[in-house]
Amino acid sequence: MWDPTTYLRYGDQRSRPFHDLVARVVADRPRAVVDLGCGPGTLTATLADRWPAARIAGLDSSAEMIGRATALDTPVDFAVGDVRAWRPEPDVDVLVCNAVLQWVPGHEELLTRWAAELPAGAWLAFQVPGNFAAPSHRALRAVARRDRWATTLGPLLREAPVGDPADYAALLTGAGCAVDAWETTYLHLLPAPDGAEHPVLSWMEGTALRPVRAALDAAGWSDFRAELGVRLAEDYPVRQGQVYFPFRRIFVVARTGAHAEEKP
Repeated sequence: MWDPTTYLRYGDQRSRPFHDLVARVVADRPRAVVDLGCGPGTLTATLADRWPAARIAGLDSSAEMIGRATALDTPVDFAVGDVRAWRPEPDVDVLVCNAVLQWVPGHEELLTRWAAELPAGAWLAFQVPGNFAAPSHRALRAVARRDRWATTLGPLLREAPVGDPADYAALLTGAGCAVDAWETTYLHLLPAPDGAEHPVLSWMEGTALRPVRAALDAAGWSDFRAELGVRLAEDYPVRQGQVYFPFRRIFVVARTGAHAEEKP
């Protein structure tokens, strides 16, 4: 289960990659724009501001997230659904997937299918976290593999659920798209007040720790958080009241079909 309030603890920091991604989509007058994995809808609403004449839709697998999204004052059509089952309608000229495909094993097949099914000249833009080799995720896997947790948690955590920019560029170029792919490492300065839990642990609760929380009972979750918190405090020390948290992200913007000779 997704918790919109927990996810939005660091809303400003989490929103920046979305805006950096969409800034590279230069569609003039798209007929329809779809945000797959739209979460609580706050970022999807900005697509309606940018393209007011377009039909805007947001899809997410979490009823809790869509419940939060539908409460917004925005013309976006929000719905619960599975990105793996989604198929583009003929007028979808912009497809955005922000920080969702890392949860979808085999998403490379989805990308090539979407590239084939979107209309010629459509824009396919996605961003995924590329920090699975970072100390935060190494610590998460190390704690999860201890004897107490290994049987329950081991199958839930993958070493590298995403590719590098070159992997996605090759995949979508082979599918007939023009591709712009890059990576950025953001340095988030997270406040760490005295007596508060470690901010990287708090950040991870909104995303990476979600399947761990779902797999453990209350006592197990409390113990796991405590063990992981010790590791994170060692890897990300507090300096002058804040923690420096580097976060690598991978971006791809592709244009399909007949306009593939034009760089995004």
